[in-house]
Amino acid sequence: MPQLPDRENFALRTTERWQPPAFRAPRTRRDRMVAAIRRTLDLQAASAWRDLRVLLADAHGDVLDVGSGAQPYRPLLPAGARYRAIDDAAAEEDFGYAMPETEYFSGDRWPVADASVDVVLTTETLEHVPEPAVFLAEARRVLRDDGRIVLTVPFSARWHYIPHDYWRYTPSSLRNMLEQAGFTDVVVHARGNELTVACAKVMALVFPALFPPGGGLGARRAAAALGLPVVCLLAVVAQATLRSDGGDDCLGWTATARAAAGPTRPGTRGAG
Repeated sequence: MPQLPDRENFALRTTERWQPPAFRAPRTRRDRMVAAIRRTLDLQAASAWRDLRVLLADAHGDVLDVGSGAQPYRPLLPAGARYRAIDDAAAEEDFGYAMPETEYFSGDRWPVADASVDVVLTTETLEHVPEPAVFLAEARRVLRDDGRIVLTVPFSARWHYIPHDYWRYTPSSLRNMLEQAGFTDVVVHARGNELTVACAKVMALVFPALFPPGGGLGARRAAAALGLPVVCLLAVVAQATLRSDGGDDCLGWTATARAAAGPTRPGTRGAG
């Protein structure tokens, strides 16, 4: 088979050339302050936070956070909501997250009973799921009739957590998959627009220079002196664009849908 000479075979890639620091659980005031500062520069996190702050404001009953990672959006839930976090057993090995208040499980079956949840929250997770249809069927199984799913996925975003990053979704694909899984009233919003994406791409070029892998303190200071003003300016512009309605090219999508009532529950396989 002909090959392109001197070109990397990305199908064999297993690591990232540069990776931002993992999120931390917002347990203390300092953690929350660090998270807020990060959201000024991390546009994906900032855009998701803006949407979820509104969509979770009236959450009630049992809220299941699937693929919860560091549980960064838990503080957005009202005091009366009952929060539960679950994640894949490989979360620590593949993504660097191991939380004491998270239930870890193996396989496609979630350790949750049928029709026992009012809200399924899953943020920046579906792109890491090899079988998204099975995942969404599980979401429908555990939701009570008329319960809702709230999810975010990236769109214009780098390949990350290599090799465990499989998909980029469009609003059309999200609607099709959610409806096939037994959801209705699907709504998909764009996070940002073309200018947001342009700012994010330039910032992505500067960040590795600011924080080089294995780089010394002197190198970081020199890079910061040149790159930090550029990053700050782009961050201000990008944050302003997040107030718009969004565009066809965007950082990602925020989707909500309701579990359709009916005698047939896709994915039902008995109580967990």
